Amino acid sequence: MLTIETVLPGAPTAVSILRRYTTEVASRWYGRPATDEEVDQALRDEPSDDLTGATGVLLVALDDGEPVACAGARLRGDVAELTKVFTLSESRGRGIGGRVVRAVERACLERGVGTVQLDTRGELAEACALYERLGYRRVDPFNDEPYSDRWYRKSLSGTST
Repeated sequence: MLTIETVLPGAPTAVSILRRYTTEVASRWYGRPATDEEVDQALRDEPSDDLTGATGVLLVALDDGEPVACAGARLRGDVAELTKVFTLSESRGRGIGGRVVRAVERACLERGVGTVQLDTRGELAEACALYERLGYRRVDPFNDEPYSDRWYRKSLSGTST
């Protein structure tokens, strides 16, 4: 049975799925399996400790109690930054990623946030396809993140998430 829960970034389920996420993203970036040291450095470079309370939210999808996906949002006024969107490779194709992103969107709406945006890389083709299916539209760059080459935005007003 699949459930989606709000978790603290330091909770064991969050640590587990965020490490898997970071390992996959770093491995794609390097074009080879990332080392533990590279993953540790990436986790330090992009911490998730602000994905809680007034500054954000982190959701984890659990399949029979095991973490299989995650997504978070950093809250910045009336705009949220979607981040850490990931589904384990063996769990892809079941709609879990879409369910977790829609749950993050609902959490944003509940906090009065009407717009969600994100930056990503085109090589993360599965993620880009997911965002576009969920109604995110490509926009001009809104930051200068060195690892990004695509920017997306979605207005949550008038959407059923």
